[in-house]
Amino acid sequence: MLIHDSRKSHILISTEIESEFERLLDELKPNRVVGFIEEDFKIEHAKAVVAESYISESQTKYIVIGSSSFTNVAQNSLLKVLEEPPQNIEFIIISPTKSNLLPTVRSRLPIVKGEVTHAIQKVELNLARIDYAEVFAFLKANARIKKSEAKELVEALYHRATVVDMLILSDEQLDNFDKAYRLIELNSRPQSVLAMILMSFVGDKNAGN
Repeated sequence: MLIHDSRKSHILISTEIESEFERLLDELKPNRVVGFIEEDFKIEHAKAVVAESYISESQTKYIVIGSSSFTNVAQNSLLKVLEEPPQNIEFIIISPTKSNLLPTVRSRLPIVKGEVTHAIQKVELNLARIDYAEVFAFLKANARIKKSEAKELVEALYHRATVVDMLILSDEQLDNFDKAYRLIELNSRPQSVLAMILMSFVGDKNAGN
């Protein structure tokens, strides 16, 4: 089994973005570590990363990019530097989920799993017996959540359905979870995405069996 060298460029999947960055600062000593830790990683942040990568270094410099969400434009602007990094530059991207990242980004760097917790959001809904009234109440309670919170809630709903309620998901339900991250990234209303997921459980004949 091939084990990836954690001191080389890679993607780290972790919900604990800031604590992972602090860990890297300590582990990568005495090398220089430059962090770009943002709630939403946008094109202006990507330009700053590219500029930093072309500042020459005599020894390895690590550029750490961490965010709960990444715009597609920002990711596309990083592709060239990720594929052909300047001398002595290593990149570490921290993201809570793989689905945050474009396939073109994922194909350029190996993926390493860090700490992922489902305790960020706790869902009290019983998806095996959910009804319309509970769906509407849930959507109302989460009417103003941010993009990053919506992604965490989708993960929590999946965990609730498969681990807590122990449901066998239909192809439609699985597809809805898969589409949810991409729709949120494309700035679809979180309420609409959550409604798509939850409505597939209302009246589901397999639920609870």
